[in-house]
Order: sequence, then structure tokens, then C-alpha cells
Amino acid sequence: MTKQAYVEQVAHWASVRGFLDIKANAEGYQKPIAYGRQQDGQSFVPDVTGKQFDSKSYFEVILKTNDVDYLVSKLKLLYQLATLHGGQLYLMAPKGHSPFAKAIAANNRIEAEVINLS
Repeated sequence: MTKQAYVEQVAHWASVRGFLDIKANAEGYQKPIAYGRQQDGQSFVPDVTGKQFDSKSYFEVILKTNDVDYLVSKLKLLYQLATLHGGQLYLMAPKGHSPFAKAIAANNRIEAEVINLS
């Protein structure tokens, strides 16, 4: 399955669990706001965002990658934004990618809930 298909699955997962105002980096959805870093101009677009009550949460599909630095930078930013908005960061891991997602979070002190996608 492509990352795009997983992003759509995550958007559905969030809506079933009561998240509202869902934005996804996928066709048929309003795209989430891109966040940029001033020090290097790098920009990050969350895979999915959703609101529950007054909290905004971020959902990121985690696939094994060699570009770990980019992934860690993005997750740290999303974790800070989730904390700022009273929400949570969810790492959505397809089958076989969960140990990678847990290791990335643990090794970089990123507090996130790892959800297994089937």
C-alpha cells in the first residue's frame, strides 16, 4: 500500500474516533497547514490533523526510512505543536513498521501514541 492510501486510512480512523475538522495530505481532503523552520527554511506538512474538543492532534504515518533525520525533525515539531494545542501526536504504523516507530519516539524523547494500522 502507498503512503497516500495509509493517510486516507488514518483520516478515516480519526473520524471514527470522534475527531472533527479533519485535514489530510491526501486527495479529497483539505490540506493541513505547512509549518516551516526559520533556521533552515525546511517545511513540514502533517499527514493528518484533527480536533477533539478544544485540542488539536497530529497523526503521522510512520514507514521505515533511511532519512531518519528528516523524520525526527518533523516528529519533534509535530509533538511541540500538539503539546501547544493541548492535543496528542499519534504515530500510525502499518504492519511491520511499529518497532521502527516506537524506537524513533523512544530514542528522541518524542511522546507519542503508536497505533498499529492493519
